[in-house]
Amino acid sequence: MTHYDSLPPERWARFDLGQQILQIGVEMQRALKFLHAGGSLHLRSCYERAMELVDLTVQVQANPGLRRELLRWRELVAELYLRPEPDPTAHRQALRVLLRLHPESAKQIAVLGL
Repeated sequence: MTHYDSLPPERWARFDLGQQILQIGVEMQRALKFLHAGGSLHLRSCYERAMELVDLTVQVQANPGLRRELLRWRELVAELYLRPEPDPTAHRQALRVLLRLHPESAKQIAVLGL
């Protein structure tokens, strides 16, 4: 996966955690439009970008508990990535869990209808 090769960890670290979570959430939200449209290639690409951003976030975060939770969440996305058929329910659940990791991003749960 190399979608964010030009984004160095130092630059990503300038964003606060809420912004990082929201950026990961943007990729997951973008993937929603490909769940039903037969866009499995685009869906997988969104999952790849989300996992790359999680990797960057884990790399720049000092809190080991947060890193552990992010890596667990990444496993959910990896499972979604590997499924032969898209699972809209599991996708929405994963997005909701991600957004709950920070108070700022949690505000988006109601806005997105999750």
